[in-house]
Amino acid sequence: MSNWDNFIFTFFNARVMAEYLPRIIDGFFLTVGLAALIVASGLALGLALAVIRSFRIRPVNWLIVFLVDLFRALPPLVVIVLIYFGLPPVGLAPSGFVSTWVALTLVLAAFAEEIFWAGILAVPRGQWEAARSTGMGFAQTLLWVVLPQAVRLTIPPLTNRTIAITKGTALGSVVAVAEILSQASAGVSFSSNPSPLTLGAIAYLILFVPVVAFGRWVETRFAWRR
Repeated sequence: MSNWDNFIFTFFNARVMAEYLPRIIDGFFLTVGLAALIVASGLALGLALAVIRSFRIRPVNWLIVFLVDLFRALPPLVVIVLIYFGLPPVGLAPSGFVSTWVALTLVLAAFAEEIFWAGILAVPRGQWEAARSTGMGFAQTLLWVVLPQAVRLTIPPLTNRTIAITKGTALGSVVAVAEILSQASAGVSFSSNPSPLTLGAIAYLILFVPVVAFGRWVETRFAWRR
């Protein structure tokens, strides 16, 4: 067997790929669902925390800053493991899927809060004053005048951070979430051949290349024109 034939047999074994393709497809759709949940809940929670922080209630703001800094500092894998193995002793037993979802949601929310907060601070003070001069209250000014501008400013960095966090769904394999990497790793163990990992890599490319391309388009579309 030539070196090329050996390479094909090792990484592109047609028989092994055909056997484990259905499992990779199942992992693909689970990964898509998990990523969608993380993005929706993480961005919503981050925006909510930034809005609460805008009211400048000191004890609440200190708590938000502490939690945001904590989850920005902790590696996502550590957060997943802490939730999955740390909560059962206190009477809670989240599944691997729920643990991964909650952990990555908290990490994304922490980064999103800082990005939204920076966007709110970037809106010129004159916008606040002009809106308040028309009789709007603080909450109305924040909701109808400041937030739309702040969100537009934050779209490019949020897109990059969201892509980075959602790729962390592969960490769910550590707590037995049957996503792409978990299915591929199991396939390698049972078949003694790395071809399932090749399928997993292809699945990740199919999933994330369009997302990265969309993120690049969003950066261009919503960038401020000079």
